Amino acid sequence: MRRRLTTMVPLVFALLATAAARAEPPAMPAGDDPALRALVEQRFGGDRTGACVAVAVIADDVRTAHVCADPAEQARIEGDVAFEIGSVSKTMTAALLARWIAAGEASLDEPLSAWLPGTKVPEFEGQPILLRHVVTHTSGLPALPAGVPIPDPANPYAAMDVDGLLKAIEHAALTRAPGTTMEYSNFASMLLSIAVARRAGMPFDALMREELFTPLGMRTAHIGAPPAGVRAAVGHLPNRQPTSPWDFAADAAGVGGVRATLADMVAYVQAHLGQRPSALDPALALTREPVPTASGRPMAMNWMLGRLPGGTLHAHEGGTGGFSSFVGFDVAAGRGVVVLSDTALTSVGGLASLALHLVDPELPLGQPRKPATPPTELLDALAGRWRLSAGLAATIRHDGSRMFIHPDGQPEFELGYDSAGDFHPLAFDAVLRPVRQPGGGWGFQWQQGGAVMPAERVDPAAANGSAGGIAADAAPTVAELQAYAGEYPLAPQFALTVFERDGRLFIQGTGQQAIPAEPAARDVFVVPQVGAEFRFERDGDGRVTAVTLLQGGQAMRGERR
Repeated sequence: MRRRLTTMVPLVFALLATAAARAEPPAMPAGDDPALRALVEQRFGGDRTGACVAVAVIADDVRTAHVCADPAEQARIEGDVAFEIGSVSKTMTAALLARWIAAGEASLDEPLSAWLPGTKVPEFEGQPILLRHVVTHTSGLPALPAGVPIPDPANPYAAMDVDGLLKAIEHAALTRAPGTTMEYSNFASMLLSIAVARRAGMPFDALMREELFTPLGMRTAHIGAPPAGVRAAVGHLPNRQPTSPWDFAADAAGVGGVRATLADMVAYVQAHLGQRPSALDPALALTREPVPTASGRPMAMNWMLGRLPGGTLHAHEGGTGGFSSFVGFDVAAGRGVVVLSDTALTSVGGLASLALHLVDPELPLGQPRKPATPPTELLDALAGRWRLSAGLAATIRHDGSRMFIHPDGQPEFELGYDSAGDFHPLAFDAVLRPVRQPGGGWGFQWQQGGAVMPAERVDPAAANGSAGGIAADAAPTVAELQAYAGEYPLAPQFALTVFERDGRLFIQGTGQQAIPAEPAARDVFVVPQVGAEFRFERDGDGRVTAVTLLQGGQAMRGERR
């Protein structure tokens, strides 16, 4: 369920026309589509996470595939198996809210406090939190409520009951005006779930079942215990270890508590594509409309928005402790995709590359993360003492090709290394992501439990792998920087524009601000604050011809126009 780091390739959206309704939606196939299965195997076959994924592509027909990184584990996702869909649940909560709006009985400009009578909801200098702020993550509320205990990090929402959440909002304070900044807030989404249930006068799980699951033909979707004949998938950490399911207070479950089979989620996408007409159509259409806020970030009602060639994508990812999900569709093209995994993949990039490739084959598919041998120079560069946030310090050492991290006051843990360039503890779920530094050295980010902590070297005199880097007196000249200038398309509708200004190299992604990049080695520039590395290529005559963006374990290449 987590939230989202800034990346170089954002999803930016617009309103789409409604596709023509069909009398009968395309049926689920009896077996996997061989071509789709081969494509999914290309992305996940042999992946070091051991993930299993169930995939559907919805258009004039429905094609499905069920693939496990280890084929011997196929039984994990066979039959009517229900996955935790995490934050994709928020789009369904938005649909329940939209029913009142479509009927003229509510407005996105109503304050959240009007939907939580008797509860004091904070304001900022007289400006209240409106419903439009909640469904666009611009409420100003934190990701999680302060002061609410999390006794079991493996099941973090289990102890968050309704009374505790309402008490937490009464003690919350806003530091900025609602609507001005997008910051993903599960806290705000839990409050909306409670508010919708109270407005309806019935438990949230019953409301979801009666007003959304049943009308849309999501016959086995549920909150809480699965219906008869449906098996709950076992969630896994990306180190292949099983983990416990996530539990939610019933009326707060709209934040991420829905469980569903692949067939259920296909029915949900078909409803948005106009292939499964129901009385919910006006509400679903409202959830797809862009919701303006002062932040300027394009978003619909809990749907992220992204450009596609000739169309627009509505999408949402989900992630719990042991599951990942992605749902997206282009209404104008009449095409959608569902990807469900029984493994938490947030820390290693999620399901987006596969899902987006299935929507638009020109977007990169991605590759499996396979065990690899780390370069000796990288091991040398990371060895030493490091300090993370909150006073946590650790020592890193290596023994040949094996690396170990020893946090102060804890046992030492061995780290594996994968083909995407990340280290990961073999005993628990975390990622040590090396980050190239200006001048050619190395640092790293530590990712665990949804938090990203940059590391600071405690022993700066230690070797830091700067061999092959750029000395201070050998920085690129203005003429050398200008040689990189140009436009480099990385994907349809997204390109990097590179230019020199005031003796520095700037890189600007489509629809983003220009950011300065620092030299790290010949033809290599970095932006450490977002963990991005840019590697330029030259032809035989020495002319710059292409660039590869490395970020978050992913690589995107574009040739110079």
